[in-house]
Amino acid sequence: MKRVAVLTSGGDAPGMNAAIRAVVRTGIEKGWEMLGVRRGYAGLLDADIRPFGARDVGGILGRGGTILGSARCPEFEDEAYRKRAVANLETLGIGAVVVIGGNGSQAGAHALFQMGFPVVGIASTIDNDLGWTEMTIGVDTALDIALESIDRLRTTASSHRRAFLVEVMGRDCGYLALMAGIAGGAEAIVIPERELTHEEIAHAIRAAHLRGKTHGLVVVAEGAKNSALHLFEHFQKHKDEVGFDVRMTTLGHVQRGGAPGAFDRLLATRFGAAAAEALERGERGVMVGLSKGKIQTAPLAEIVGRQKPLDLSLLDLAKVLAK
Repeated sequence: MKRVAVLTSGGDAPGMNAAIRAVVRTGIEKGWEMLGVRRGYAGLLDADIRPFGARDVGGILGRGGTILGSARCPEFEDEAYRKRAVANLETLGIGAVVVIGGNGSQAGAHALFQMGFPVVGIASTIDNDLGWTEMTIGVDTALDIALESIDRLRTTASSHRRAFLVEVMGRDCGYLALMAGIAGGAEAIVIPERELTHEEIAHAIRAAHLRGKTHGLVVVAEGAKNSALHLFEHFQKHKDEVGFDVRMTTLGHVQRGGAPGAFDRLLATRFGAAAAEALERGERGVMVGLSKGKIQTAPLAEIVGRQKPLDLSLLDLAKVLAK
């Protein structure tokens, strides 16, 4: 194997650049020619691929986002388009691809592998919903950003005796909301995995008010059916249910941006180096992740399409701590 390409796909996550840097420089150390694919799988279809040297990845360790870019590519689900991607790779003499991304990205990596092309994935998504791996690149930084925002909102909420509904990212998985809610001392946490009614949420906020608290805080995952907007509109019409004046803040994509923290820089660096090591050992169709506290690989076939379940007992703990 002389030429290896690396791509980032799906939503950007803090630490992706650190992973790119580690893959490229570890590969160069092994004597490989490294290449970068622009715009994820779309770049494979368009052969938007160029050589990547050690200096091309200089100064990116602490940068957010991904210097390779990312893009949605629904065409890649079609086998005919995947064949075109494989043909482009073979024409360029590329012997393997490292895919950095989340569930959809790893599904694409597995599809490539099923066509006989060597692939190694790297777990990267702020949702932390990939099966098998305990942590993914970007989670820790996104959680810190959410928590900082929650802490700031609590300050102004206390000053004005208000309750805040804070919407965090998590379309299908409530990990960020659950962890940010516990760490931020929320009165209630609303996630897709366990929905709460208006009445349950109102009871939690009003109980805080009756205990003499100067603020109320509810953290809501964007994918919850009882969304932050629905809750806000309901409590605007039924202010007597909660005791506090209610406000809503949506954190949105701010959670993806910014420089990765130390944990994500280190995790991404170790994942990137491990991906190159896996390729050198002859591993194919696997993903690099964190299992039992160690950097390991597992078959993509056992990961793709299996969302990691949340430990819902933490919701019960959050209720106890909020009293």
